Amino acid sequence: MSGAQSPGYPEPPAVGDEASTLVGSLERQRATFEWKCAGLAGDGLARRLGPSELSLGRLLKHLAYMEDLNFTRDLAGARLPRPWADVAAESRSAWVFGSADLDPPETLHRLWREAVQRSRVAVREALGRGGPGSTYRDGGGREATVRRLLVDMIEEYGRHTGQADLLREAVDGRVGEDPPGPPVPFTLT
Repeated sequence: MSGAQSPGYPEPPAVGDEASTLVGSLERQRATFEWKCAGLAGDGLARRLGPSELSLGRLLKHLAYMEDLNFTRDLAGARLPRPWADVAAESRSAWVFGSADLDPPETLHRLWREAVQRSRVAVREALGRGGPGSTYRDGGGREATVRRLLVDMIEEYGRHTGQADLLREAVDGRVGEDPPGPPVPFTLT
């Protein structure tokens, strides 16, 4: 579900199983973050506040990278796709932030949406193999549960969505906790 393109936003179940609650919470964070970044031209996505290096465009690219790093590479065990695979691992984080300023808005949104789609597939497959308690080995060889990864990504989105809220308000005054429209009950499919 896309918070910027669909009416309403995903609402995790108030009474549901662990997987639906975790994935539903992540989907709500994704929809809210997407809404904060939607509809801006390049100058709006590149706007920074004070001495901070953060911008909405940089956050979009960073979260696209985090989606692919954590879900595509680590959880699914697949190779990182382009553009991440084209950059040396040791300089990738700095490149993600610096190069975002050169990317057109459509590219930033596309990178993020495609990474989210790959992540959804990886999570669905991992949950099908054993639920949130199933384990995998991350890129560093450490064992972790799908549960822990979902919680980490909810935290990652929570932090950056809060930052995006401040950045968006500075661009055009858009504020709000949730995307417009009613909550849409999330179901894990």
